[in-house]
Amino acid sequence: MIDIKRIIRNPEEMEVNIAQRKANANLAEVISLYQSYMSANSTLQNYQTRSNQIAKDIPAAANTDRSKLVEEAREVRVRIAEAKQASDDIKSKFMEAASVLPNWMSPEVPRGDTDLDNLEIKRFLEPTQFDFTPKDHIEIGKKLGIIDFESGAKVAGSKFYFLKKEAVLLQHAIKSFAFAKAIEKGFVCVQTPDIARNSILKGVGFNPRGENSNTYELDGMDMSLIATAEIAIGGMHSEEVLDLNDGPILYAAESHCFRREAGATGQSSKGLYRVHQFEKVELFAFAKPEQSEEVHQQILALEEEIYQDLGIPYRVVLNCSGDLGAPAYKKYDIEAWMPGKGERGEYGEVTSASNCTDYQARRLNIKYKSESGKNEYAHTLNGTAVALSRTLVAIIENYQTAEGGITIPEALRPYMRMTEIKLAQEVQKQKYQPNPSSEGSVQPILK
Repeated sequence: MIDIKRIIRNPEEMEVNIAQRKANANLAEVISLYQSYMSANSTLQNYQTRSNQIAKDIPAAANTDRSKLVEEAREVRVRIAEAKQASDDIKSKFMEAASVLPNWMSPEVPRGDTDLDNLEIKRFLEPTQFDFTPKDHIEIGKKLGIIDFESGAKVAGSKFYFLKKEAVLLQHAIKSFAFAKAIEKGFVCVQTPDIARNSILKGVGFNPRGENSNTYELDGMDMSLIATAEIAIGGMHSEEVLDLNDGPILYAAESHCFRREAGATGQSSKGLYRVHQFEKVELFAFAKPEQSEEVHQQILALEEEIYQDLGIPYRVVLNCSGDLGAPAYKKYDIEAWMPGKGERGEYGEVTSASNCTDYQARRLNIKYKSESGKNEYAHTLNGTAVALSRTLVAIIENYQTAEGGITIPEALRPYMRMTEIKLAQEVQKQKYQPNPSSEGSVQPILK
């Protein structure tokens, strides 16, 4: 949760923050509940203080006075139990109300309501140009027989799919490439569980229940399928004091991601762009407060390096207040050019990079020992190295050929061991040749 003492000192600042973020939070209720909790807790402490004093007075009291003190001690114990129950009840209500308050916002964040108000700050390459009419990834994938939405719908419903043949290899190649880049920068590889306790989801900033929830809750288990590895990695160090003396803790985490995506329809959400299940390699960092801005820029730089090496045109935007999300203090999105998105091609989000400052750490009780020896709340940061389904969209559509195939980006060829995905009739004409780099061993490489 947010530091309530800062809110009490300057409630107007939070009111503005709530309004600019379009957050559904009742600050007046939060403050009222906090004051009620403090009053109830004070009453509890007074009874506990009196109980302790009685315990000290009884041994030295005369018989008559001792009897009175013993009787009073019984009454005080009843009052303590009642006061504790009242304090716990009010605290629970306060925590629930305060949990929907958004993080504070960086002064750099542009004000606006939707992603249309995000501020473009950088571009890499210009949108891909073709000397033929480009197709979208749905048509390309169907003709190549590598993406099967019909079977996915038959098995699991709409917005599920099967990847087949070279698409499976391409996804694994993207994943391996992203891990290799992250390892170079000092990130530790992790593969996470696919489910998490609802308390962890809430701590990270996801709502597991209600109409606005984007997650799948597991019936009767108080657990949910994770929507991102951010949930699992944040929860991994909950209730811990971290050692950050040697620098930030950096993770590159692979996970399956499950999202309801309720109401997400239309041309811009078609195909693999917005689905209920996908894989992702997520970057996550735990840092000291004075390090978090630098780490934020490092995460963004790594994301950019990945897409630059893949040769995908993109732009970087600084998210506006209405498109920030509750946990983020500041957030960047990388939007890749997708020739088949919309009517004439559009930029579509493929990564984000968020500095959540101490918002998640407070909710998950993640601290570090400062130089003064005190346990302070850590800062958490996260970013998408690659969302595999959307990266597939970007590669398939930008690297499509006039013949209906897909050229493999140079950076992925060592992992794919092929240079192009071709139509079936073209594949029949191809021959497998030994890999010249494999000293004597015959390892087929598709030419």
